[in-house]
Amino acid sequence: MSEKVAVLKWVGAGAALMLVGAPLAGAQEAAVLDSVVITADQERADGPVQGYRAKRTRSATRTDTPIEEIPQSISVVPASVLDDLDSPRVERALDFAGGVARQNDFGGLTMYEYSVRGLTTSEFYKDGFSVNRGYMNPPDAASIERVEVLKGPSASLYGRGDPGGTINIVSKRPQLDSFARLDLSAGRWDRYRSALDVNTPLDEDGNMLYRMNIAVEDNKSFRDHRESERQFVAPSFSWELSPDTRLLVQAEVVRNRQTFDRGVVAPGGNLGRVSRSAFYGEPSDGPISNDNETLQAELEHDLNEAWTLRLASHYKQGRMDGYATEAASVAADDRTLLRNLRYRDYDWQDAITQLELHGRLDTGSIEHQLLIGTEYERYALSEFMLRSNNLRNIDLYNPVYGSPRPAFNPARTVDRNELVHNRALNLQDQMRLTDKLFGVVGARYDHYEQRLDNEVSGRRAEQTHEKITPRVGVLYQLLPEVGLFANASQSFKPNNGAAASGATFDPEEGMGYEAGVKLDLFDGRLGLTAAAFHLTKENVLTSDPANDGFQIAAGEVRSRGVDLQLAGQLTDAIRVIGGYAYVDAEVTRDNTLASGSRLLNVPRHSGSLLTTYEFHDGDLSGLSLGGAVNYVGDRAGQADSDFELPSYTTVDLLARYKATEKLTLGMNLNNAFDRTYYERSYSDVWVMPGEPRNLSVSLSVEL
Repeated sequence: MSEKVAVLKWVGAGAALMLVGAPLAGAQEAAVLDSVVITADQERADGPVQGYRAKRTRSATRTDTPIEEIPQSISVVPASVLDDLDSPRVERALDFAGGVARQNDFGGLTMYEYSVRGLTTSEFYKDGFSVNRGYMNPPDAASIERVEVLKGPSASLYGRGDPGGTINIVSKRPQLDSFARLDLSAGRWDRYRSALDVNTPLDEDGNMLYRMNIAVEDNKSFRDHRESERQFVAPSFSWELSPDTRLLVQAEVVRNRQTFDRGVVAPGGNLGRVSRSAFYGEPSDGPISNDNETLQAELEHDLNEAWTLRLASHYKQGRMDGYATEAASVAADDRTLLRNLRYRDYDWQDAITQLELHGRLDTGSIEHQLLIGTEYERYALSEFMLRSNNLRNIDLYNPVYGSPRPAFNPARTVDRNELVHNRALNLQDQMRLTDKLFGVVGARYDHYEQRLDNEVSGRRAEQTHEKITPRVGVLYQLLPEVGLFANASQSFKPNNGAAASGATFDPEEGMGYEAGVKLDLFDGRLGLTAAAFHLTKENVLTSDPANDGFQIAAGEVRSRGVDLQLAGQLTDAIRVIGGYAYVDAEVTRDNTLASGSRLLNVPRHSGSLLTTYEFHDGDLSGLSLGGAVNYVGDRAGQADSDFELPSYTTVDLLARYKATEKLTLGMNLNNAFDRTYYERSYSDVWVMPGEPRNLSVSLSVEL
């Protein structure tokens, strides 16, 4: 009952805050709209972005809303960034979102973890549905329209997660125009990729539309013995059943085979003593298979001009299995690496249904855009793992492969089944209080049930939590080019496992505060957002001092800092996108880690900038040149250790030439100065180096 009282206080305080302002003027002053604003009005929140700067989003509110009216930092990285960089993976786009850092990627197989504003999370979404339950493959660029990063807690819309931020990927949808595009690319280390994007209306009126995205990859790597194969198919179909009713059906099938690779080793905590190409697994283990299937459908019906009902359902399943030899520790001689053989067999299913009512109404001079939604999720995960009883030693400086496969430990290392039911209700009110004052108040109620069966120990842990996560924000348009905003919101995330007593843990709870400014510069050609933030998270699991081998929910972490992001079309020829972040993230309470310890893989300073220049006249007409600079500061490389990853700066160069109306040629030089760097680590025996200098060429044909 106290939770409900608390949220009422939140909503009441937020409403009082936003009602302070002058009433709407009886007659609005006439405004002259330039071409830039008109173009922005034509953009859809789920559609393509012209250039690098998006003007609208659905991710931050679940409604199609101008970004300039939302009291929150939002980074939107369009698909054109991935096209220009010739990158098939979403992580490359996140380099330009400001304050997003790479974390554990589970041997290259998943986008397992990342951090936003210093706090690690494993939650990311696609079209408003969670898609990182289990061990899903990293999203493929073939079906991505835009990548949107919401800074700060998003639990009031999406439920359980971390307070740093949330990623929502907007997928490509069928369009009215008929087109077909074939993209081919090849790069160093025998990397080959083909992608096909076909869109066609199925009737003369354009009421039925179909789109198919296909991608095939066959890649090797600068890492010895690391190979991967991927097949990706994503059909989508839209049908306007009537002027008031629309149906969208999307599917996705991924087949991925990849060598499991934890990276290199830093013996004695010293990086650079082994080659960045050195592979410390066993080539004979073969690839890990990760197969995923997704199906979702969305039905929208306009009840009248003001109200719309949306019903959507999402189902995904996946399975991962295979062998991998992984580093365990370095012997006292500083050259013998002790390794374990592991066999994994994981499978998962996730079903989510959403029902939402969107509508507009006025109360006096105040305009409201309301959202009333409910969600049900059923998630099941099965994890089975065996580990070798004997170690497979190898020389760090002269690795010799082919040691006999050791026997597995008779006792199963992992054998557990997880079942989650989550029911939710969320409410949101976006308000235009005056022509200059905007506000949002929202809250979500979650009823979370989890059952975890540990077949190894024979124990079952069950937990049930009810949580209300509120949100309030306000934005004041000080000048047509300047908007000031502030917000506060909460988050929660259940902890897995049980304490020594057998009782389940309290969930992690987060709190986020943000204040900043949104600028519309150079007559609307450049958008810039700068914000200061303060985040806390409590009930973080830490060791139990009274029971060795068990944990308690007593840890706390804190992150604070500033970040900046910009995107725009400075001239007809120049477009830019980039970001900068200063993040001070540390442990504030823990039973093992010292207070003030830095959080893993989080740099204090990071920044990036991508710019391109397109020639429109003369002999160079059709040529585009550009470059990207990415800086990542030094980071903690292992918890409870002084092991660090050094800072690095990489420079990428690109060129595009439109040879004909239908043919475009491309070239990308990545890490142009061949810097040796390390992009992430989990410990000093799991360190992933970045790629050396490499060249790729591409060809794009409009069919």
